[in-house]
Amino acid sequence: MMDINFTAPRPEYIKELMYIENSGFTPDEAATEEAMLNRITVIPDSFIVAKDEQAKIIGYVVGPVINHRYITDNLFEHSLPNPLRGGFQSILSIAVHPEYRGKGVASQLLCELERVCKRNKRDGITLTCLDYLVPFYETNGYRNEGKSDSEHAGEVWFNLVKEMKTGD
Repeated sequence: MMDINFTAPRPEYIKELMYIENSGFTPDEAATEEAMLNRITVIPDSFIVAKDEQAKIIGYVVGPVINHRYITDNLFEHSLPNPLRGGFQSILSIAVHPEYRGKGVASQLLCELERVCKRNKRDGITLTCLDYLVPFYETNGYRNEGKSDSEHAGEVWFNLVKEMKTGD
């Protein structure tokens, strides 16, 4: 497993973050630069950037904390500040630089996000994904709770949830 340093996002990272976002998602799925800058400034506490040993940005995971179990499409446009405790940590984007895919970066990002969630006593982590990604999330401890109501990018999405056990 590669050595990864985790850090908070900074506005000056936007070009690298958008390159990774656009490499991992179709144009209809990808966040806009405006939405990404909003996430950097409004929810930096739930935006984790992964860097390699040379401090190159190699991936990230981001999403707001919400008060319901499943993601809704309106979350992709504009983020609101996170509550200090409780709620479900959503994942709007988890993406890895093309040169670093298949090296465990995404799984390490999920583990780091889980540590942050436990520290902040979140109820769980929730995301939507396409069918071919369901096995990856199940391997990382998420449960497929069926098709999502999301119509984001005109795709069929699935709700995946990982509940946080109290006392962990």
